[in-house]
Amino acid sequence: MKHTLSVLVEDESGVLTRIAGLFARRSFNIDSLAVGPTEKTGISRITMVVPSDHRTIEQLTNQLYKLVNILKVQDITHLPSVERELMLIKINSDPEHRSEILDIVKIFRAKVVDLSENSFIIEVTGDPGKMCAIEQVLSKFGIIEIARTGKISLIRDSKVNSEYLRA
Repeated sequence: MKHTLSVLVEDESGVLTRIAGLFARRSFNIDSLAVGPTEKTGISRITMVVPSDHRTIEQLTNQLYKLVNILKVQDITHLPSVERELMLIKINSDPEHRSEILDIVKIFRAKVVDLSENSFIIEVTGDPGKMCAIEQVLSKFGIIEIARTGKISLIRDSKVNSEYLRA
């Protein structure tokens, strides 16, 4: 199972290296990693997606707390949260398929950010499922390149779990 960890750290050089080193020493892969400043000066949030079981995540959490500059580690996998990713996808766009591609872009509430004679670059933001879906639909036109950010996530104070609303 994939777990989403939210880690608050002091914004110091080498913190990310120490965290990555901890995971590497224990032979754990990080599927997704996003780092950015928080609302408080000098504090950054690291959001990472790690494939592992619950017991191992607990062990990793305990190990993370032993590192200098770690303020808070939270497994937010099963908590109601808002998750987003950003993807840029460059696809082939011959003139006969342009209107079909633009219809798909509109349906997914994405936007075209670059256009050339032979390609589109499309910007998509949303949950990981949306990223997968639009990539699958656009693949028939020929994907040239993809760049994705890691997942970012914040816990919902409303406690509304949108996963249950989809079912």
